[in-house]
Amino acid sequence: MTFKTMILVAAFAAAGGSAFAQNHPPHHMPAPEMQAARTAMRQACAADAQSLCKDQTGHPMMMCMRQNMEKVSQPCKDAIAKMPHRQRPMEKPAQ
Repeated sequence: MTFKTMILVAAFAAAGGSAFAQNHPPHHMPAPEMQAARTAMRQACAADAQSLCKDQTGHPMMMCMRQNMEKVSQPCKDAIAKMPHRQRPMEKPAQ
């Protein structure tokens, strides 16, 4: 799986709407720049999600978008490319 595909999957997982908000308490809210990038991506990719993955939501929709990545519009691809990279916590060295 490419890094951009992983970002797409993560972003669409977060875009799950109220189901996402209900399962994740406020202290897990992403940074404002990540929220803005997700909003832009949802807007840019909405038509692609509707045309390529009609009537699918949640995980099935994410998998459908991933499987159709080569078919998404250029604005959607551009929005995905602008997603900030998440910083991973530093791993503790093996002792």
